[in-house]
Amino acid sequence: METQKPKGTRKGYTTGACSAAAARAATLGLVVGQVPDEIECQLPNGQMVRFAVMDGYCADGCAHAVVIKDAGDDPDVTDKAHLTADVRRLSAMPDAVLLKGGVGVGLVTMRGLGLEVGGPAINPVPRRNIEENVRAVAGALLDSDGLEVTISVPGGEEMAKRTLNARLGIIGGISILGTTGIVHPYSTAAFRASVIQGIEVAAKQGQDTVVLTTGGRTEKFVMRELPQLAQSCFVQMGDFLKYALDTAASHGIRHLVIGGMVGKLTKMAQGETITHAGRNAVDTDLVADIAAAVGASPEVCAGIRAAETARFGAEQMEQLGLAHEFHLELGRRVINTLAARYPGKFTLRVLICDFEGNKLAEVEQDHA
Repeated sequence: METQKPKGTRKGYTTGACSAAAARAATLGLVVGQVPDEIECQLPNGQMVRFAVMDGYCADGCAHAVVIKDAGDDPDVTDKAHLTADVRRLSAMPDAVLLKGGVGVGLVTMRGLGLEVGGPAINPVPRRNIEENVRAVAGALLDSDGLEVTISVPGGEEMAKRTLNARLGIIGGISILGTTGIVHPYSTAAFRASVIQGIEVAAKQGQDTVVLTTGGRTEKFVMRELPQLAQSCFVQMGDFLKYALDTAASHGIRHLVIGGMVGKLTKMAQGETITHAGRNAVDTDLVADIAAAVGASPEVCAGIRAAETARFGAEQMEQLGLAHEFHLELGRRVINTLAARYPGKFTLRVLICDFEGNKLAEVEQDHA
């Protein structure tokens, strides 16, 4: 009997891979007169994978096919999306393969993504992969005619509302993505790439300020605090502090704002470049030092030092009426640590909130 894979390890397929499979199936339908119920498709990494095909039909020189995305154990907003391909013949355009975006595929409205403004949000690797799969089965049909391939995603506009697409200047639908064709479960690489891309887009928009946050709550908080900034200035960096700062420095971003809560900010102050909870323990000695610096007694500091979390220290300081002073000093420590690592690269400002998103403190660097 086949042993079941542990939960959290099952791979899935990207929107790009599913689009390529649907396009290949529809093209084959045009060639042979019937869209198959399944299709073998070549992924960008060279692997051949078999996909089930739904709703296939041919009519009037056009063919239609749908592949339902299976994201494996990394379900995102596009899991179970119906990646749809409509392929039609273009007479007197031999060898042409034209790729279009239909309903539910985003429209690119900003520079900085490596895609044509006004064109569909179909990334370069999926774009090539779709064309390669179409050409692989079109054969002699391309000797006389070209093919127009339209990728659409029913419901894609609603899905896109739960992504960062609008901030990247992609409107009206999702992006067709994927560099290998495979979705790896809980991919940190994908998150890291999205952080870098977000900062690059801000730079290409000519923004001189980027606001880095550790998650959704802190982002909502800083957006309320900084309503004058464009959406593209805000980037959720999660735990990827180093990648965010390196990218900002290399793209000449002059002003950085960091929004966070006590735990992640303590990790930044202690010099951690990746602030994930599982990587390194929070330094409660540092929390106790900050508490001492703003007037906490040796007994209170000993309790903070013995605790497991930075949050415990913050709660103790609140009880003593020293919460504001404590968070100001924490913000100063973050700035000092990061300014020493990136001297003269950017100005730094830290906005600190509690776990309900209420503002606790704001600290600015004394000089650029």
